[in-house]
Amino acid sequence: MNHDVSHSFGDTRLRATVNVHGAELCALRDEVAGCDLLWDAGPAWKRHSPVLFPIVGRLDNDTAMFDGRPYRITQHGFARDMDFRWIERNADSCVLELSDNDRTRALFPSAFRLKIGYRIANGGLTVTYRVINPDPTRTLSASLGAHPAFVWPLRPDVAKTDHVIEFDHPEPEKVRRISGGLLSPDLFPTPIRGRELPLSEDLFTADALILDHPASHGLTYRIPGGPGLRVTWKGFRQLGLWMKPGADFLCIEPWYGMTSPQDFSGEFAKKPGLFHLPPGQEWHAEWSVAPV
Repeated sequence: MNHDVSHSFGDTRLRATVNVHGAELCALRDEVAGCDLLWDAGPAWKRHSPVLFPIVGRLDNDTAMFDGRPYRITQHGFARDMDFRWIERNADSCVLELSDNDRTRALFPSAFRLKIGYRIANGGLTVTYRVINPDPTRTLSASLGAHPAFVWPLRPDVAKTDHVIEFDHPEPEKVRRISGGLLSPDLFPTPIRGRELPLSEDLFTADALILDHPASHGLTYRIPGGPGLRVTWKGFRQLGLWMKPGADFLCIEPWYGMTSPQDFSGEFAKKPGLFHLPPGQEWHAEWSVAPV
């Protein structure tokens, strides 16, 4: 790829590539094991790891109300479809930024600066997010989510059903589901058994599996007795798990905010699950992944 369009970086264990379009992580390779860890954006889902901003999920009728005026914001927001600008490009890292402009303000009238940093160190990748409110008078309300798609199965000779997710703590709370693109008001029994979630495509026939208040801030996605990925996060409130049945990926998604509840209407700032930044304030979050 053209260096202006993408940047590759890494260490002796991991190699990553980030694209200026959407500030998207588009490759992650374990150089020691000789395998790719990230989905290849094949026909089943043509993304790798999109950035979800300023919403996570959908809005009812893809419409947000600001001071009584409707704005059209489609699923997961616009950041994933816009070109960021490079702030730094180094041998082991990069930083990109997106600021409000004429195009964003036609969709979302708030001022913002979104900085995303990627760094590989000690055989792990860490992704950091900073949302800054530069408006001197108005509060910035928004959500942000990560959406990395890891290869599933982790090894081609192992069945998908031979994989598990091991959470750091037991996860007994009921889970949330999406119905018609919006958040169902119902709660569902968790398929997690203590700390362990046995994986199968059947978990995702009803769309994403959502942990609204996870006790854990980390998990290991693995083949029992075999290789795996350690994923941790800070600053996010929810966790989504998703895949398209028939496709060879598993998305492990730390979120701050979710798709709109089915019964929500009104001003965008009152939507459940947003963070609210007074003038000059910032929001921070990060997630990390490393082979284990």
